[in-house]
Amino acid sequence: MELKKMELTSASGCELNLEALYQIMPSAFTEVRDDKTGKIAHKINFNTLRELLGDNAYEGADEEYGFKWVGKNAARREAARPINKTLRPCPEESVDWENTQNLYIEGDNLEVLKLLQKSYLGKVKMIYIDPPYNTGNDFVYRDDFAMDKDGYDLEAGNIDELGNRFRKNNDSEGRFHSDWCSMIYQRLIVARSLLTNDGVIYISIDDNEITNLKKICDEIFGESNFIAQICRATGTTTAQGTNSMGKSFDYALMYSKNTSFEVGGVELSEKDTLRYDLQDEKGKYSILQLRRTGGEDRREDRPSMYYGIETPDGNIVYPKGPTGYDSRWRVGEETYKQMLKDNLIYFKKTDKGYGIYYKFYLEGRTKRPSNLWTDIEGNKKASIDLKALIPEKVFETPKPLEMIKRMIQIGNVENDDIILDFFSGSSTTAHAIIKCNAEDGGNRKFIMVQIPEKTDESSEAYKAGYKNICEIGKERIRRAGKKIKEEFGLAAQNLDTGFRVFKCEDSFMNNVYFSPNDLSQADLFSQVSNIKDSTSDLSLLFGCMLDWGVQLSLPLSNFEVSGKTIYNVNDGDLVACFAENVNEEIITAIAELMPLRVVFRDSCFSDAPLKMNLFELFKQKCGWSEEVVKNRVHVI
Repeated sequence: MELKKMELTSASGCELNLEALYQIMPSAFTEVRDDKTGKIAHKINFNTLRELLGDNAYEGADEEYGFKWVGKNAARREAARPINKTLRPCPEESVDWENTQNLYIEGDNLEVLKLLQKSYLGKVKMIYIDPPYNTGNDFVYRDDFAMDKDGYDLEAGNIDELGNRFRKNNDSEGRFHSDWCSMIYQRLIVARSLLTNDGVIYISIDDNEITNLKKICDEIFGESNFIAQICRATGTTTAQGTNSMGKSFDYALMYSKNTSFEVGGVELSEKDTLRYDLQDEKGKYSILQLRRTGGEDRREDRPSMYYGIETPDGNIVYPKGPTGYDSRWRVGEETYKQMLKDNLIYFKKTDKGYGIYYKFYLEGRTKRPSNLWTDIEGNKKASIDLKALIPEKVFETPKPLEMIKRMIQIGNVENDDIILDFFSGSSTTAHAIIKCNAEDGGNRKFIMVQIPEKTDESSEAYKAGYKNICEIGKERIRRAGKKIKEEFGLAAQNLDTGFRVFKCEDSFMNNVYFSPNDLSQADLFSQVSNIKDSTSDLSLLFGCMLDWGVQLSLPLSNFEVSGKTIYNVNDGDLVACFAENVNEEIITAIAELMPLRVVFRDSCFSDAPLKMNLFELFKQKCGWSEEVVKNRVHVI
């Protein structure tokens, strides 16, 4: 039996879509032989699919509703295309590498999102991003996605490759938006797959692209999953003597993965708590009428909620509206009796007798959040918070900590959830998560992703020694973690302020690994090993973890057998040995761990009989069938 070879590529968006469709419509699939591989594969039979969809199948027409731009189809294809990249671990740049569950990843965020799909598919509770606003204002990253005019004309079909114009170009403004739309579109397609079923995403934006972003999000997440367009006061002071409107607000679009998502409440303000002016043995409380008010407050709306209640003076009171009509109580009679028993009913004496109210207590009380956020200090405060950690002006427009903390709160992000920010900038999101955890004892985990774009040599950031944005973000997390631990003392003793650093790079495998048919015999002789010489065992291990869908934050250990190192991820989730000349003693030691996954280098085995003996050893030691061994033991 031949050992399975690991793919070592990112997930294919097409394959993920096929798998999702197969779960709900398996009868639309058939088995055919793949022309490229010669293997039997599941393929969709479109005729069957059309029959299953009935009148809902659609072939396209000249007129249809939808948001289109130049490059949209290419962006959709790019989102689904797998890549031969990997994440190189960097323990030397990390903080508390051995114990932390947080990640900081340097690289193009589209590539990183693709690499994370296998390990984090459906596992991220909240995503927050602050992408470029397409304003043309640069600091340390490109923030202008306008196409050049000739490039736009060519892609739009206005001219041919020789520059001959086919039709008059009336879309003079389109070239300023198309590239930006493609950029955000493909990233959001991949990002959505990472969200949990009850997950939520927030996207900061301003006036330049809010309309286009809303249309894109409606398509990707669904209009029914739109939660809010949050309007946030930035605290920006408008200049005098200009002939345009000042901008004192920006926005954050909020979408859920599914319609079942429930928005969490926010903390009460000091003003909100003033109404809780009564108190009993359970604590402070306020009261509301037990009679239903507003819409559907009449007896005929809920007849079962019209009944008499005996008051302390012995009278029987029925719910009556202001003009004397028969109304209804808020609860049924059995519920009322239980509330009375639990001392949740309040009889308020008046000149006309007793009014009937119910108690609601202050403890644990929150309020429904508004989509207008004027009570959070704006960008100026955010800059002050960052300057308190890094004195130099290293980032132009960081977001406020309190904004991220509120997003965590209303997103119902619980103590062990994962939060992703793939435009992480100065790492405000990581800072806010650490602070939230310190305040409530949570263990929320973050994944920060940022392209290591160089800082301008004339900027304060560069002069302070920060050569790219990632250096700023990582340093902020280090300093914020240290400061929060000092502030919270013993309460923060077990607070995770660390992070594992990874860098997105070309695959550690030589081309012969991915496309042997494209290489000549001379090429094969020149590449004795399919693994690049500079590749460390740790890089191989994390590459296998990515490919096999194992989370990068899991604990690692290693031990030696016969002088060879064996790596153990999370007590058997994945066990690996990359040493040459693996012997039976090593295979036995691995089998005794009862691992879920095992990986070796293809060159580990000195001869074919030992490789074949591997199957028998795992079958004997672990009680696995031949098929289980084939699925659990792979090589690179």
